Amino acid sequence: MLRPKIPTMPIPTGPGTPSAAVEPTAVVQHTPDTSTPVAQAPSSRPTVQLTPGSVLALVGGGTAVVLVVGTVLVSMLLAVAVTAASVAVCALVIRSLASSQHRR
Repeated sequence: MLRPKIPTMPIPTGPGTPSAAVEPTAVVQHTPDTSTPVAQAPSSRPTVQLTPGSVLALVGGGTAVVLVVGTVLVSMLLAVAVTAASVAVCALVIRSLASSQHRR
């Protein structure tokens, strides 16, 4: 009823392509000629200039991020602790009820 179907590999119809051979190349160290100065091309990217106001904004933003992440982590730890305490209290109550049933 349920028979697995075995996949068949297709037969290649044309000639295979040979794999490309990797040939080693020689490493030549070139020392630049320092006698003629080379003009540097101007960079198309703008340079970042930090003003005292932007440094203060970065420090304030970083502090805010650290405080928010710390608050989230502490609240998650507190939630785990409260859950563990409530489970422990429930376990004690159930244990007490079970032991009082055995005494009767």
